[in-house]
Amino acid sequence: MDNNSAKNLSIRATVVLYILLLGFIACICSLFRVGIVKGEEYKLKAEKGQLLDTEISAERGTIYDSNMNILAKSASAWLVYVNPSAIKTDEQQKLVVQILSEQFGRDAEELSATIDEKKAAGSNYYRIQSEVEENVKETIDAFLNEHKKQKISEIIQIDPDTKRYYPYSDFASNIIGFVDSDDNGIGGVEQSYNSELTGVSGRIITAKNAYQKKMDSEYEMTYEAQQGSNLVLTLDEVIQFHLEQSLDRALKDTGAKYAYGIIMDVDTGAILAMTSKPDFDLNAPYSIADQILAAKIDEMEDEAQKNEETKNARISQWRNRTISDTYEPGSVFKTIVVSAALEENVVNLDTTYTCVGGIQVLDHYQKCWKAGGHGTESLTQGLMNSCNPFFITIGQKLGKENFYKYFEAFGLTEKTGIDLPAEAKPVANSTYHSLERMGLAELSSSSFGQTFQVSPIQMITAVNAIANGGKLMTPYIVDSVVDDDGNVISKTSPVPKRQVISEKTAATVADMMEQVVSRGTGKNAYVAGYHVAGKTGTSEKIGKEGAYIASFAGFAPAYNPKISILIAIDEPEGAHGGGVVAAPIGGEILEKVMTYLNIEPQYEDSEMKNISSTTPSLAGKTVAQARSLAAGYTVKVVGNGSEVVSQSPSAGTQIRSGGVIVLYTDGDAGKQTAVVPNLTNMTMSQANKAAVNSGFNIRFAGTTNASEVTAYRQSIDAGTEAEIGSVITVYFKTTVNVQD
Repeated sequence: MDNNSAKNLSIRATVVLYILLLGFIACICSLFRVGIVKGEEYKLKAEKGQLLDTEISAERGTIYDSNMNILAKSASAWLVYVNPSAIKTDEQQKLVVQILSEQFGRDAEELSATIDEKKAAGSNYYRIQSEVEENVKETIDAFLNEHKKQKISEIIQIDPDTKRYYPYSDFASNIIGFVDSDDNGIGGVEQSYNSELTGVSGRIITAKNAYQKKMDSEYEMTYEAQQGSNLVLTLDEVIQFHLEQSLDRALKDTGAKYAYGIIMDVDTGAILAMTSKPDFDLNAPYSIADQILAAKIDEMEDEAQKNEETKNARISQWRNRTISDTYEPGSVFKTIVVSAALEENVVNLDTTYTCVGGIQVLDHYQKCWKAGGHGTESLTQGLMNSCNPFFITIGQKLGKENFYKYFEAFGLTEKTGIDLPAEAKPVANSTYHSLERMGLAELSSSSFGQTFQVSPIQMITAVNAIANGGKLMTPYIVDSVVDDDGNVISKTSPVPKRQVISEKTAATVADMMEQVVSRGTGKNAYVAGYHVAGKTGTSEKIGKEGAYIASFAGFAPAYNPKISILIAIDEPEGAHGGGVVAAPIGGEILEKVMTYLNIEPQYEDSEMKNISSTTPSLAGKTVAQARSLAAGYTVKVVGNGSEVVSQSPSAGTQIRSGGVIVLYTDGDAGKQTAVVPNLTNMTMSQANKAAVNSGFNIRFAGTTNASEVTAYRQSIDAGTEAEIGSVITVYFKTTVNVQD
């Protein structure tokens, strides 16, 4: 081999060596990139192709009322999904689409198209429906078993899931809230306590073979889900029922746009009941509860407008107006002003003012609601009469510095801190007047509850401070968080924020508020034996002329308060005064709640004439003996027997003296019935006479201590058939001197 050939061979060998070296280096770099740089990414991709990871939903914690009645509960359900990559034939896809469209109301063509898209993308998971009921799961199982040959069970998969149930549908809906499709809380305690209620999801990890099919169970690992914690609310189901029932009726009777109310434990600040009407069904939260509104939206042709109106309607019905809305409190706020003035010693019970029908404030003449004025009034009479000119002078005596000090001390410049979402935030010079910008006009109007706004929860918390000896409490809705064995994980302790006024001042104002109800503008909230303390309010809505909010706030019993209450009727039609519209509702609810709480009434001598007596036990007695024992009552005998078999009303029932007792002397005799008369718009004596003449008993409720009272509602509807002897509760109110 000559030198040139050897040289050429050496060059070629060197080139080959470099090429091999470069290739080796490239392989090393590629291995480094795959194994180190992209190692974790490729590992996850490999695992994704080799493993099927299915989440097991954790069962959400249960929500109870204060008596451990279930308000929200999760139960076992099923998750149905499809593995599009497992579909090999048109027949398989046709069967899959058939059963799923039938069971879940899906459009067959759209479902098939979506599955095609998922299949083309190589997807092995497409969720069809969560929270599937057992009966639907059984139907699908039967279908899969029927089509074993087509191997549909390798395509349609069913895994454990949970579903949220609300046993009482719309009961306390704004307070409880609901969950979305991902089991996240929306509104209410479902949202504010989402982390406590939400458990830890479990997983089922299953190996797949080369054909993307599940392998045997020996290649499967299950990590059990951990249930969430349970909540025990301060809400009492019975008290909540009375509040909701009364406000539902108020919406119907007054034609109002909204009605809301709160009942609070005076000593602790615990919320015993809270509602915002109209509300919605927790089991169908996305359905528009207002059928008239739903029909209007359904008729809309513009799809964008339809979607927007649907969204707005949902948000509106979910809104808890007791904490998220603000309003001018009107004359209810006078209780705060008089508390501040007494505490600062700028007035006392001997302070008087002569109301001539109005008062000049700068360039504005503020009229009193009573034409010609109230004349000379004491401080208590000024509150009883809800006299605006009197309270303007009190506010001016107090001065803007002291006024603002107590406005702030009563918690009206800050959130209350209630453990519910979306509480309205007070904003200086927007919802209330800052000290720097408060002039004489703002001070004067604020003194009778106008030109500023508070939320209902703020207002009841402030009034509750008067009932609670001057202590401002933090309101709360969750009493405790517990596990499934009843062990307490956390417990809410009552939190007094501060002493706003002295116990002496609080007691003085409580006595004044009791006289507002017994003799003043709040007399329609009167409840015999319970000494209700309260104040009515009427305020025109800002920016909406002719639209009012009628309200009542108070507590009972006045001298040993147990519960405080706030009722607001938003935009009632016709009569719109708090004394006429809201006070009667407050009185009705207070009577029912105090009776439920076994608070004994303490009757004054003047009240005894209207108090019912207790019917004697007459069964087993001869007719003659029964007549003797029932002296003072109207006795009707049914049957020809000589001995009383049963009676109506039953023994121990409260009826008025002179009422009707029906004695049945024949066990086979049918119950005697009569048509219930219409007792509304009658005086007390007229209603009593009409009821007895028709064979019924009457129980007086509401305002029975005022002149010119008339019946406005009866517990058994007129025109219905009822057993003679039945007790009809008739509610009375007055329209005389109850303006505010």
